[in-house]
Amino acid sequence: MRSSSFLFLLPALAGTFASHIELPAGVPRSINEFREKHPHKGSTGCGDDRRIVKIRSSRNDTDDVADDFLAGLKKANNGGTLYLPEDELFVIGKPLDLTFLNDIHVHWDGEVRFTNDTPYWQANAFHHPFQNSIMFWKWGGSDIQIHGSGVLNGNGQRWWNEFAGLEILDPDNEYLRPILFYAENATNLAMEGIHEKDSPCWTNFVVTSRGVSFRDVACTAESNNATALPKNTDFFDSLNVEDVTVERVWVNIGDDCFSPKSNATNIHVDTMYCNGTHGQSMGSVGQYAGEMSFIQDVVIENVWLLNGQHGARLKTWAGPDVGYGFIDNITFRNFWQANNEYAAFLDSCYFNIDTETCEKYPSQMNITNILFENFSGYTSGKYGTAVASLTCSTNPDAVCENITFKNFNITSPCGGTSGNGTTTTATQTVIICDGIKGDIGLPCVSADTAEAKAALANTCKVPLATINPPF
Repeated sequence: MRSSSFLFLLPALAGTFASHIELPAGVPRSINEFREKHPHKGSTGCGDDRRIVKIRSSRNDTDDVADDFLAGLKKANNGGTLYLPEDELFVIGKPLDLTFLNDIHVHWDGEVRFTNDTPYWQANAFHHPFQNSIMFWKWGGSDIQIHGSGVLNGNGQRWWNEFAGLEILDPDNEYLRPILFYAENATNLAMEGIHEKDSPCWTNFVVTSRGVSFRDVACTAESNNATALPKNTDFFDSLNVEDVTVERVWVNIGDDCFSPKSNATNIHVDTMYCNGTHGQSMGSVGQYAGEMSFIQDVVIENVWLLNGQHGARLKTWAGPDVGYGFIDNITFRNFWQANNEYAAFLDSCYFNIDTETCEKYPSQMNITNILFENFSGYTSGKYGTAVASLTCSTNPDAVCENITFKNFNITSPCGGTSGNGTTTTATQTVIICDGIKGDIGLPCVSADTAEAKAALANTCKVPLATINPPF
């Protein structure tokens, strides 16, 4: 995450580069503006036939009402609504198994906050073997609707402080951090209107579920310690899911804005605002030896990505002990970007695999039918005038084909415009591609060429991206 503040607070870009960048209108710069533009319109539960269940709220920041919360859900199950009123706090201090739910609403206008007793949670939280994950609670069942204007607070600052300097994918890492919202074996699960705040690790992890939706949700992870920024706070991760819808989500976190992992199909994302993230990512996939994984039939459209790592991203593992599978039929459409490293990035040597190891043990994942359409904006200049990088696996059995760019108008602050744009300087932007079968729709060059090396060497820097008022 590049900044602990809300989006777009610094002055507009100065100089000749900013003068030819047309910033999009109506992009929310804060949660309040997001709510104004995309108000949550969910039912209050009043006036219908659902019975309303209320529970006591916490008397103070340490008053654990986990047992009351569990009892309330059991009472509201099978046709009722658990009501959490505005301006009331509900502290959860023990893990909750909520996988029994059926036909239940949670009208969530108050704040649910987890305690930050890190040793207790590390000893008692639920565990999932995928990337050695732990969870505060687990939701599951059928026909679950969570809606309202309330807050789900992971109380993440202490976790980030104690995790500083560590890596989640380091096999020697023993400092585990809980996921804020975890669901398994869920059918027809919806979250609407909630502000998910300060998750210690991933914000949402959905496993073995179908018919999942997130609408009008805000997600933030903001540190008050410059030496301990939020890490791995992805808005969405998944394992074995189908029929997922994400609409109108505002994200200011420290990792992937959206990131389905192994075995995801029929995914639609429409309208996301992402600041300080690692991008809209497919994967990573192929992590586990001998295991088949895939991501298929995904459309991600109408996305704003600012001040982050990459824009549209695909990640597949390489190395001696990895899995196999495919990423197929993925559309990234209508992306506006500002101050990201690469606007489009295909990494077939994930995670931090050095060149020698990647060449010896290349990825076993097929990458097919990928479309990057209607991209505009500018990069950060970290990679000079190279604005996209697609590196396919060198594995002779891995297929990498039908990868296409349409209307790709990404500029670099270091000079140049995209190949199908109007040249305003003497330097043309470059797309780097290796191992792709067939034409991608635009000129591209290998990373080993003089043109690519010159582009990568022509680096520069720009300030944080801004959106000029008025909203």
